[in-house]
Amino acid sequence: MAKSIIVYSTTYCPWCVKVKDFLKQNGLQYEERNAQENPEYVQEVMKKSGGVAVPVTDVDGTIIIGFNVKKLKEALVLA
Repeated sequence: MAKSIIVYSTTYCPWCVKVKDFLKQNGLQYEERNAQENPEYVQEVMKKSGGVAVPVTDVDGTIIIGFNVKKLKEALVLA
């Protein structure tokens, strides 16, 4: 079963691009929520991560802050 993946990002965040590229390279689909364009997403990021920094990736409820390949692989069950 496919995992639910949400990436909270902003338009000019280089680390956000790295997270999205990583997911694409692994053939994973995700929903992008641009916190810069939608204030509701800022509130979601604060609730999930305790801060307003991006990227924040939500993998089936597991929250990963920043571009952390090790944690992404663990949450996504990638070798």
